[in-house]
Amino acid sequence: MDQPTIRDVRAILTSPGEGSLQKRLIVVKVETSEPGLYGLGCATFTQRHSAVRVVVDEFLRPLLMGRDPQRIEDLWQTLHVNAYWRSGPVMNNALSGVDMALWDLKGKLAGLPVYQLLGGKCREGAAVYRHADGAEPEEVEANVRRFMEQGLRYIRAQMGGYGGRGSDAPRPEGALPGAYFDPERHARSVVRLFDHLRATIGEDVELLHDVHERLVPIEAVRLAKALEPHRLFFLEDVLPPEQIEWFRLIRQQCTTPLAMGELFVNANEWKPLLEGRLIDFIRCHISAIGGLTPARKLATVCEHFGIRTAWHGPGDVSPVGHAANVHLDVSSLNFGVQEWAGFSELEQEMFPGCPEIRGAYAYPNDRPGLGIDVDEKLAAKYPCPEGVLDWTQTRTPDGTPAYP
Repeated sequence: MDQPTIRDVRAILTSPGEGSLQKRLIVVKVETSEPGLYGLGCATFTQRHSAVRVVVDEFLRPLLMGRDPQRIEDLWQTLHVNAYWRSGPVMNNALSGVDMALWDLKGKLAGLPVYQLLGGKCREGAAVYRHADGAEPEEVEANVRRFMEQGLRYIRAQMGGYGGRGSDAPRPEGALPGAYFDPERHARSVVRLFDHLRATIGEDVELLHDVHERLVPIEAVRLAKALEPHRLFFLEDVLPPEQIEWFRLIRQQCTTPLAMGELFVNANEWKPLLEGRLIDFIRCHISAIGGLTPARKLATVCEHFGIRTAWHGPGDVSPVGHAANVHLDVSSLNFGVQEWAGFSELEQEMFPGCPEIRGAYAYPNDRPGLGIDVDEKLAAKYPCPEGVLDWTQTRTPDGTPAYP
């Protein structure tokens, strides 16, 4: 085989779902001069999918044509600074799509799964956590028990979704429409939920909770302290990235384990938290920080600070992105837990080679590269919907715009 070069780069957009399950997925395909040799990467920024596509197709593609796909580090650094202004979720996701595809390609050229390129396995499978929700504590308990019966050890418990899904508090005249929630009432309900779960289920399951940055800082401190007796596995995104200085105060008040990073797009957001040992789990959205190349470096840095990984893995990460997560999970010494939303039958048909979940663990396959493919004809049958997002138009009871 001659030394392959990059022949084409393009974004594939698809939305395999309906109604509330509809998602906008972005996968980047990097094709080479060697017939049939290509790589796939995840670039899913579901809230701004069209913007990512433009960056991939109109800016990164011309820059990559004819280059050596095996120079992953060189290409990552080149793409990262080529726009001069760096980072941000649109640019990073576009970069991630290319980066993961290059790792996929390198694995195929080597005849090895990506986890072998990352140093080999530390474990056979990655422990996952699933999401248990409900309108009342009893309903949440029933859903937690359902996952426990399936053998899961880690379960995230929410009541009414993020912020409690709605608020019946009186609004001022002329208040604008939006996704309303009551932060203080919701914080009180979370304590009530975990009082109930520990009283009924006991200590034989690791429980998690996602605040989703919906509290003012002092209320976040109060909630973390109130939940300390319930020994959560972690409390997630208790603050927004703009308020990371408050993590030091939380640390001074309680030992509730903290997970942070879903919204991070720049190393300066996580460096103070690592250096100060102010969090216990890093849980970045890998495509939002630029792909596997920065994520593997971040995992190694976290290892030296005693911080474990818990990469973001919701339903609006593409199966390609989930595959990348699992390859990194099984090869990282300081892996903690992997968020898992599961795949629909349509997604499994559209993306053959999806990581498998068996019992409490997700497993990568042993095919070269990321081990996953895409059926482009099937993907084209499910175009991404356009329109304005509603759930991110969040407001507090008096109508003030709030973090979603």
